[in-house]
Amino acid sequence: MTSAGVRGGRPGGPGPSVVLAVDSGGSGLRVALAAHGVTSDAGSPVRQGAAPPPPPAPLGDPLTSKEPVRTGPRGISAGHLLDQLLPMAQRLMAEAGVERLGAVAVGAAGLATLGDELRDELPAALERELGVRRLALAADAVTAYTGALGPRAGAVIAAGTGMIAIGTDLTSWRRADGWGHLLGDCGGGAWIGRAGLEAALRAFDGRPGGSAALLARAEEMFGPMPGLPGRLYPRTDRPAVLASFAPEVASRAGSDPVAADILRAAARHMAESAAAVCPVDGEPHLALTGGLFKMGAPLLDPLREELAERLPHARQVPAAGDPLDGALRIAADLANGLLRLPLDERMLYVAAEKPYPEIDGRNSSQDRQVRDN
Repeated sequence: MTSAGVRGGRPGGPGPSVVLAVDSGGSGLRVALAAHGVTSDAGSPVRQGAAPPPPPAPLGDPLTSKEPVRTGPRGISAGHLLDQLLPMAQRLMAEAGVERLGAVAVGAAGLATLGDELRDELPAALERELGVRRLALAADAVTAYTGALGPRAGAVIAAGTGMIAIGTDLTSWRRADGWGHLLGDCGGGAWIGRAGLEAALRAFDGRPGGSAALLARAEEMFGPMPGLPGRLYPRTDRPAVLASFAPEVASRAGSDPVAADILRAAARHMAESAAAVCPVDGEPHLALTGGLFKMGAPLLDPLREELAERLPHARQVPAAGDPLDGALRIAADLANGLLRLPLDERMLYVAAEKPYPEIDGRNSSQDRQVRDN
């Protein structure tokens, strides 16, 4: 396969009518098959105000793995991903009676900064093992965006343990934050949980800004406060441990002004990131996706206020689907030769067989620059 920006149909007619999608993140893998078909507007940018067409429906339930893909000296391990993916893909294909795939889309956390090995090794490996001749490698923020908004200009806030905002005007991608719990992810679950534990420690010390309610709950969950650093710092899953305290902050926001202030600050950080990536022209769409928003009103109410203040021209809409839906949509559009999202080596990289027009350089960061904020 050759890196490509696919435009137009496959010479000699359409290819296989089944695609494979992968969502690889901190909680493991999800893999799904879906049938796809070409419609008159498939892959086209959605007209102003219209909802995107639904993604292709999975053929049966997705398969899952609880083991996150490891990272190595060259970033995300292609070998470890393949060790998990290939048996799952082969099982799905056998159950569906499928011998060939029209395309594969892999959404991977960390692709933008840790994706060199995946880009170098996955195209040849998947062609050899599964006969894949069209492959898209996408940052998980891109699949989250595509699942939420489809081929529409706008911005998406994706928040769970971490937080990233991603936007596009359909010519290039913009991202803000997503720098991890030590350097950023401001407003995400780990950030909220850490702020809540800081408020608990302030109350324990007798410093201003403390919360007696959060102190009591922290001691119930983690034991006496003097032992918290020793229990937390050696753990390799620190972000998840911190994020586990975020719902406790939300549940006390109605009666505890310190907890409410933490969620207001989280909402402000998210809105700032969204404003940094949202297109400034027209009426872009804005969606929220990720498990953090299950907190409900204590977080969503201040977030909607902050977004209305910073992005009055953006239209807030419900997310149409999740990252696996986004990967399915990308795979189907790629199989049909109708992928319209902007290509970039770090954010959305496509490898496809020749011959295709416009095949050289479409993944180049020089041609499709991501502007980090």
